[in-house]
Amino acid sequence: MKTRREFIKISSIGLGSLVAGVGLSRWSVGNTVIDDLLKPSAASLPSLKRFPTYCEVCFWKCAGWAYTDESGKVVKIIGNEEDPHCNGRLCPRGTGGVGMYNDPDRLKTPLIRVDGKDGQTFREATWDEALDLVASRLKAIADEHGPESIGMFNHGSPGKHFGHLLKSFGSSNIVAPSYAQCRGPREVGFEMTFGQGVGSPEPTDIRDTRCLVLIGSHIGENMHNGQVQEMSDAIDKGATIITVDPRFSTAASKSKYWLPIKPSTDIALLLSWIHVILYEDLFDKEYVAKYCTGFDQLKDHVRNMTPEWAYGITTIKPDVIRATAREMADAAPSVIVHPGRHVTWYGDDTQRARTVAILNALLGSWGRRGGFYFKEEYKLPDFPHLPYPKPKWSWKDMHNGRYPLAGLALANVFVDASIPSEDNKHQLKAWIVAGTNLPLTMPDRPQLMKALEAIDFLVAVDTMPMEICSYADVVLPECTYLERYDEIRTEPHREPYIALRMPVTAPLYDSKPASWMTRELATRMGLADFFPWNDYEEVVSWQLEQVGTSLEEMKVKGIKKFERSKGALYINESGDHKFHTPSGKIELYSHQLEALGFDAMPKYTAHPEPSAGFYRLIYGRAPMHTFSRTANNPNLTDLMDENTVWVNPKVADLWNLKKDQYVWLKNQDGSLSSFPVKVRVTERIRWDSVYMVHGFGHSDKFLTRAYGRGASDSEMITHVAVDPIMGGTGMRGNFVTFLTENPHKEETA
Repeated sequence: MKTRREFIKISSIGLGSLVAGVGLSRWSVGNTVIDDLLKPSAASLPSLKRFPTYCEVCFWKCAGWAYTDESGKVVKIIGNEEDPHCNGRLCPRGTGGVGMYNDPDRLKTPLIRVDGKDGQTFREATWDEALDLVASRLKAIADEHGPESIGMFNHGSPGKHFGHLLKSFGSSNIVAPSYAQCRGPREVGFEMTFGQGVGSPEPTDIRDTRCLVLIGSHIGENMHNGQVQEMSDAIDKGATIITVDPRFSTAASKSKYWLPIKPSTDIALLLSWIHVILYEDLFDKEYVAKYCTGFDQLKDHVRNMTPEWAYGITTIKPDVIRATAREMADAAPSVIVHPGRHVTWYGDDTQRARTVAILNALLGSWGRRGGFYFKEEYKLPDFPHLPYPKPKWSWKDMHNGRYPLAGLALANVFVDASIPSEDNKHQLKAWIVAGTNLPLTMPDRPQLMKALEAIDFLVAVDTMPMEICSYADVVLPECTYLERYDEIRTEPHREPYIALRMPVTAPLYDSKPASWMTRELATRMGLADFFPWNDYEEVVSWQLEQVGTSLEEMKVKGIKKFERSKGALYINESGDHKFHTPSGKIELYSHQLEALGFDAMPKYTAHPEPSAGFYRLIYGRAPMHTFSRTANNPNLTDLMDENTVWVNPKVADLWNLKKDQYVWLKNQDGSLSSFPVKVRVTERIRWDSVYMVHGFGHSDKFLTRAYGRGASDSEMITHVAVDPIMGGTGMRGNFVTFLTENPHKEETA
């Protein structure tokens, strides 16, 4: 059936400058690029030029140095030794930034959707054409529905610039999918307990810890560079590592204890640990008495939540539960029950994060050396501009009374609010999507497709022809982070500091920085007074001057550190520390949650189990890839070019599956994987679950190294358990089975 917005395969455009020089063999292209990058001649090495940057391949944003040869070609990237995020050492993703720059599949010119005799397609456009169209359409939509009807999905640096444009226009409807899909529940859970969230990077004092508990946190596979390094140092110092995971992860292989828990039962294990800590008198008595409230209610609450009770739920033996709880207590307060990162699992995720927070409180680790430190960020002044107009409504109004503790906008709500409904009194009519590939990011793809069909206009801003571009009305090619100035990095750490990103070389093709795009759009939309600069370099230079440095100095150093100004790194034990909660104390019993109709203390609730022949889908990360962003990177595909599905040998035997056999996946709702995935038969996964790395199974043929490689876990996530407290999208309640015959044969024929 013909729809208003067809999926356009960018590779089928057939326009010369788009495909010029791209070979048909993914391997010849990839190897040529990598050989050129990794084998600079000895004669050229002394003439390399160095430029400061910080990485855009993942959110950790490690500061580094990029090097170019005499021709201006980027040849390598290394870490900045002064950067506490990386300590001079980059992960595979960081060094792979060279591949992002050199990828021949990059978007090269603006594209505009057009109707042709054979259906919709894209045509190449000049920047003036593309920006004129975007500006006129956004203004027309705002005139009819208000600027608030324009929303933005963003991830990474381009969102800063397009966010400024949107707020200047009168809309504050800006969302990062990572809040609802990754870290939101833990932020709210810790806020309800300690009065502050965890933030990014997490203030875990791993380098000085004596016991690190990882419960669903795959350090070493999701990288988090600084934490990986500190964990390695902690292991060398004899720290105990306890890993709770249905899969024998890399972290589990470095652990004293691996607890292969039954998926969806983590709260039961956490509550039983709390029981042991309380009823064996192992908690930090002085800390709890001084800083906590609700202790008696908590102790009564977990009275019957014994290790024997938890064993029947989690399959973890009672003696193991007791032994691991005692290990934590022996190390306290230098112990960390890690808050995790991607914590949206089963819909009760805020309460699970609360349980983690409460356990840390009983062990006295919050604000203590070897537990959690108090990080500090350096605040930069904003470049002067007109005050933003006040929107008539915001993202909070789209909630319709739901998710009372959502601290940021929710991507799933943005999707729902784009579909016409009597419930949607505040509807989105246009999207700007900057740096996030929604078809491989959002859960519940059918709902996303409804929204994409319903909206009037979609602008995609990206460096690569990701699937979201195929649904756009206009595609704007952004240059890579190595080719532009961006905001000065100010992520908090043990000490405040700033990092510079500057252009290492000129943008390839006809790509542009988001800072340039937004200023050009502002001029066309009558918003030029909000952008009182000619080039973003002016903004960066002005900000640096305000804090006692200069662009010239930062080009040499890359990093500048400052003294702490907001208190000590840890709690002053002789003082009277106040927490930012209503009581001023750590709240083991939350009157805030109770007043909103939620449980004041966490409870275990059983979750749906797979039907016969189906297995719970668990997904995760790989150290060389970032979500779906890097699956085409020529440097990183040499390290992993496709994902596999991990299958327990008992299950493989039941299905007669063999090592490296390709299968298709089907989930509980009948959703099929578009491409097959290779079977990995391994004891490292429980029999009731399967595991695969996220970010593969790309469907656009213009991604010549990523197209059809592996399967997309996103296609299998059609059931979403939404957290009623803050709206997080729990995605681990999906189950898959195996198909050994191609289910798309007839469709292909």
